[in-house]
Amino acid sequence: MDGLFGLKTMAFEPVGFKGKKILITGATGLVARPLVRAYAENATVYAMARYGRAEDRHAIEGLGAIPIAVDLAHQESLAAVPEDIDYVINCAVSRSGNFDMDFRANADGVGFLMARCRKARAFLHISSTAVYEYRGHAPRKESDPLGDNHRAMFATYSISKIAGERVCMFAARQFGIPTTIARLCVPYGEHGGWPYFHLMMMRNGAPIEVHPERPNYYNLLHVEDCIEKIPRLLAAATPEVTLTNFAGSPRVSIEEWCGYMGELTGLQPHYVDNPSAFGSLCTDLTRMRELVGDTRVDWHGGIRGMIAALAPELLARGTSRSPA
Repeated sequence: MDGLFGLKTMAFEPVGFKGKKILITGATGLVARPLVRAYAENATVYAMARYGRAEDRHAIEGLGAIPIAVDLAHQESLAAVPEDIDYVINCAVSRSGNFDMDFRANADGVGFLMARCRKARAFLHISSTAVYEYRGHAPRKESDPLGDNHRAMFATYSISKIAGERVCMFAARQFGIPTTIARLCVPYGEHGGWPYFHLMMMRNGAPIEVHPERPNYYNLLHVEDCIEKIPRLLAAATPEVTLTNFAGSPRVSIEEWCGYMGELTGLQPHYVDNPSAFGSLCTDLTRMRELVGDTRVDWHGGIRGMIAALAPELLARGTSRSPA
């Protein structure tokens, strides 16, 4: 290993989950819930969330996992977390808009969680490409400048995620926990995601605000690719911290995926330029490819599967053929 950005090229084999104890935080969310479902087939999964609704707890139990009620903004609640966890996948995030609360949950809470799970074989912290400064269409590398990217919509999000990364790096080194930080870019799947919000806006005739420096490029990451790649990201963990972008291999613009959803459904996107809207945030995937390889899910098929799962009645309206 050559440090934060100097890892030598290597292909990591996935860690084995069979018979292991895995803690997945933010378990009721878009990314984490499919992980709970997939990994509970072979491992003992502790699914951590606030569980404000009883139906969420019942749903997690139905996936074969053990729900534990923890709020990372409150250190004392971490007493519910077993101390003999093998692997931690931290997907929890707070977007309350309250700076004190979101810093406590997204930054302080990461440190307290790692202190509790200091015996873990590896810790995966799911961060976000929202930590990067806006730079137009240039793909962001892990070493690029950071910035308050999402302030226009989520006031606390970008800076609290940046703070969370730094706390994670400190705790990894302080406690000697092998750690990977993965900066996630536009997750989506059969539970929803940003493209689904755009679809609902199209259905309701609402304008979709886009940055005027079109096209607005991102890297769609399907949850099935998350399921396949995360054991490899854990295998790549080191106490010096492995930092990588975590995104779908193809670059796709908002305009492309909304246009494709229009072909599938017969709905038409209506764009409105807004300089304050999120601009392009595509990623350089050199590091990710070295560590875990390319993603596999074709974004056309992923988008069609999302619509089929969440709004199948809309597919009947479209005339587009499904890609092979």
